[in-house]
Amino acid sequence: MFNSLSEKLESVLRKLKGKGVLKAEDIDVAMKEIRIALLEADVNFRVVKGFVDRVREKSLGGSVLESLTPGQQVVKIVNEEIIGLLGTANEKIYLSPNPPTVIMMIGLHGSGKTTTAAKLARYFKTQGRRPMMAAADLQRPAAIDQLITLGKFIDVPVFSLRDEKDPVKVCKGALGEAKKEARDILLLDTAGRLHIDEELMDELKRVKDALSPKETIFIADAMTGQDAVNIARTFNEKIGIDSIILTKMDGDARGGAALSIREVTGRPIKFIGIGEKIDMLEPFHPERVASRILGMGDVLSFIEKAQQTFDEKEADVLKDKILGDGFSLDDLRDQLKKIRSMGPIENLLSMIPGFGNKLKGVDVDEKQFVKIEAIISSMTKKERNNPQVLNGSRKVRIASGSGTQVSDVNRLLKQYKDMKKMMKMFKGKKGMKLPNFLPF
Repeated sequence: MFNSLSEKLESVLRKLKGKGVLKAEDIDVAMKEIRIALLEADVNFRVVKGFVDRVREKSLGGSVLESLTPGQQVVKIVNEEIIGLLGTANEKIYLSPNPPTVIMMIGLHGSGKTTTAAKLARYFKTQGRRPMMAAADLQRPAAIDQLITLGKFIDVPVFSLRDEKDPVKVCKGALGEAKKEARDILLLDTAGRLHIDEELMDELKRVKDALSPKETIFIADAMTGQDAVNIARTFNEKIGIDSIILTKMDGDARGGAALSIREVTGRPIKFIGIGEKIDMLEPFHPERVASRILGMGDVLSFIEKAQQTFDEKEADVLKDKILGDGFSLDDLRDQLKKIRSMGPIENLLSMIPGFGNKLKGVDVDEKQFVKIEAIISSMTKKERNNPQVLNGSRKVRIASGSGTQVSDVNRLLKQYKDMKKMMKMFKGKKGMKLPNFLPF
């Protein structure tokens, strides 16, 4: 996310930080470069103008220019203004005191509305809620089947009426069923189109008037940039939206939609989709996203992902194994699987301060993780616990069983040996503590 914009902004701000004294001319040059970077990132031009004007005005203040670290002060101002554009703080979906809370999902066809409905249902389920989904998209072929399939995968019921042509009747039926089954959240997956038309708007208005949803969420495809912003504004004017979920953020290197959509619509971004998998939906934290954009990492999100993946008791057991020199290839394989479940490795590393710059131009080949798991899985239990027994013939058998080369097996064994040496360093350093979780 934001790779292109982040690289350009970091370059501009690095020049400022390198100057011991800042002059007004330096600020003007930097603002011109920031304006170009934002426009190239497909940020709305009015948003860009307001942003640059505010940053320039604050940066030209005496407290900045006369500061001992003027460049750092400008970076701080840029960071605060980006946070302001994105929404200052994470905003949650407000639940009704009288369940079920009705949440209406709207947007154009292709924005990921149906998948996002399932992702959101799964998110609520992890929060201890009892969601239900309603298949109210009666226009797109197979939309009902898609939602039912997703519902089965996450174990969330889906209400549908296959022969019904009126989405209002489907939604009313779903509401009645949700009350009967004591469901506290009802997600309405409504129809979309490839373009905005009066028929679509009329249908959505009828559903909204009939169900009075607690929250109407616009699903926007981040990769469409300014198109997503303009469409969101139209939906807000004609239907009225309460919040936004940006999908396909993992494929958007520019970031124009994220930086424009709240300013243009006045509505907060509450979640972002960061991948195709059903668990790749995360709450939107403006301050963390701003930190990522400026290449300062996102440690809090990294820690949250790790805590969700690594069980505390398992971590304690693993720590004891490491300290007792009992870390096996089985343990390594288990940890790799958990790390991969946290999302793309490149995204995880970019959350760590300092890694963003080092990763530029580096292709993180996740197939290597699959290869490592395959090699370890081709070993016997004895071999995984005691790699010293691996002679030439055993290595040939393992390479054949995992579809790899003997050189790949040797490389893994060397990496494992080096890792154990590093762990002994942790153990031997006085006062050095192992982290609570160990995503290597």
